[in-house]
Order: sequence, then structure tokens, then C-alpha cells
Amino acid sequence: MEMTKTLGEFIIDCQAEHPQATGALTSIFSSIRLAAKVLHREINKAGLVDITGAMGSENVQGEEQQKLDVYANEKFKTALAARGVVCGIASEEEDKYVNFEEGNSQEGEYVVLMDPLDGSSNIDVNVSVGTIFSIYRRVSPVGEPVTQADFLQPGHKQVAAGYVIYGSSTMLVYTTGNGVNGFTLDPSLGVFCLSHPNMKMPEEGKIYSVNEGNYIHFPAGVKKYIKYCQEEDDATQRPYTSRYIGSLVSDFHRNLIKGGIYLYPTARNYPSGKLRLLYECNPIAFLAEQAGGKAVCNPDEAIMDIAPEELHQRTPFFVGSKKMVEKVEEFLAAEQ
Repeated sequence: MEMTKTLGEFIIDCQAEHPQATGALTSIFSSIRLAAKVLHREINKAGLVDITGAMGSENVQGEEQQKLDVYANEKFKTALAARGVVCGIASEEEDKYVNFEEGNSQEGEYVVLMDPLDGSSNIDVNVSVGTIFSIYRRVSPVGEPVTQADFLQPGHKQVAAGYVIYGSSTMLVYTTGNGVNGFTLDPSLGVFCLSHPNMKMPEEGKIYSVNEGNYIHFPAGVKKYIKYCQEEDDATQRPYTSRYIGSLVSDFHRNLIKGGIYLYPTARNYPSGKLRLLYECNPIAFLAEQAGGKAVCNPDEAIMDIAPEELHQRTPFFVGSKKMVEKVEEFLAAEQ
């Protein structure tokens, strides 16, 4: 890769545009960048060392934890605690939120919510996985321990969000509410370089991403939308292409670049949906909307307007190209 602006340089340039900035967000991104590079290294030698496979334990959602889930969680938690600007984290792999007590952490103004390794069961078969993160300004008094209220904030309160995708290359994609930018890791230099400035999601797409194995359990509106995607119609360039990886970061990243829609609706076996609002849906929704896309849980119900009630809350999730999401909303509304 040609040497372009690095992630660190880009963040500092953005900080210079806001004289009131304290540098705390820059420190948080430095922590995320470091943990992502460590995880990139471990993922790329998975199979050579004993780090793949299941731990033999379950997380709070009742899902089998992979060895790399636990490893990723510890690395990101340690990196975020080290700089004293994050006062606590909530993770998909933790039963409860974690209060950072060491050093000056309780003086920190931010909390981070994360899915440390999205799609981790794919590691064993060499499929792309990712890290998803979300940053909020705390609502509890600075200097005191964090409270659950710091984490139960609606998505529109996010200060920043992003993901790291570990695939044929490792990329970090993030937003602070001023567009979406992507950075690719140059492993020879150990730096993330700006490779995808000002990312925009096409308004229309030709890809739909859904676990069609659960089709029989889906609501009627979702079933009808899937059939719509499969029908032949030259005017709308249907049928669309079905692409489903089983890793939210991977499916969303493809649709962000090429245009498409990702669906994880309610189902008889997941009456509230399967994806976590705080660790997956809110940050991905923020990125989608900043790139010109859309994210909803039901017709006319934006993901980022949901008032969370619990840390591991689940929600149905429809995200992607704006016109495709609006079309699925029509099908959902017709069946209500």
C-alpha cells in the first residue's frame, strides 16, 4: 500500500478542527488500535497455536465461548483501562458492566461498549471476523464509579462507533458523527493507513443478507420481502444476490461498500431478535446512517431511538442501503 495519512495523523487532524477537544477520544482510539493489532496477530496464526475452538463455557447469552472471544475481551479491556480516559466498559462477553478503578480511570469521561470478536465461531474455518465498538460520554458524575445508566443510553447519544474487520486485510472503520472513514492495516509498518475516505453506502443495492435457514420461523412481512428479492423483474434488476457470511461485521462491510441490506428479524426461536442492541446494532446503525444508509428495528422505528432497558437487550435489525431498508419497512408495515 502506498503510504497515506495514518489513523493517528487523521485523528489528530480532526482534533485540530475542534479546539475544545481534550484528546481523550484520541487516546481511546489509540487503545482500540493497539488491541486490534494484537488481535490481528493472533488471528493470523490461529491454527498454528492452540487458540481456536471452544472454551467449554458459555457467555451470559448462553452462547458457547470461543478461546479467541475470551482473549479478545481481555486484550481490549486491558488496552482501554490503561490510559485512564475510559471509566468503564460493557462487553458482550461480560455478565455485568466493568468499572475501572485503577489510576485516574474514574476521572474518565467516556464508557465503551463492545463485541470483542463478532463471528468468532468462523475462526476455525478461516472466515472473516470482527470487533465492534461504541463510545458514549458518561452520565454519572466524573470521579465516581460508573453506573448502569452510563451504558443504557440510546444510540443517538453515541460519540463514536466503529468496527475492525479481520479478513484478507485488517481494516478499522469508524465514525464520530462526521462521516465514515476506513483504514487498512499495513502489517509491514504496523500502522493503519487511510484507504477508504468518506465512505458512502449506495442508496440501492443488489445483495440481501439473511440466514434463510430460519425462514420458516420469520414473520410474514420478512418472508414476503425475501420472496420479493428472489422474483425476476428487469426494472428493479431482480432477483437480488443472496450473500450471508454469519459474521455481522463481514456482511455489513460488504454491503457498506457494494450496497445491500442485512436482516436479522424476530423469529419463533428468537422472539426479541438475536442481535444485541448495545454491542452490535447501535454502533452498526450509527455507521450506516453516517454513510447514507438506514437502520430500523420495525417500520418507522429507528434503532438508535430505542431506550435500552438492560445491558444484553436484543432487537430485530434491518440495516443497509436506504431504499432497500425502506422497501422492507413497507412489507413489515403491511403485515402489522
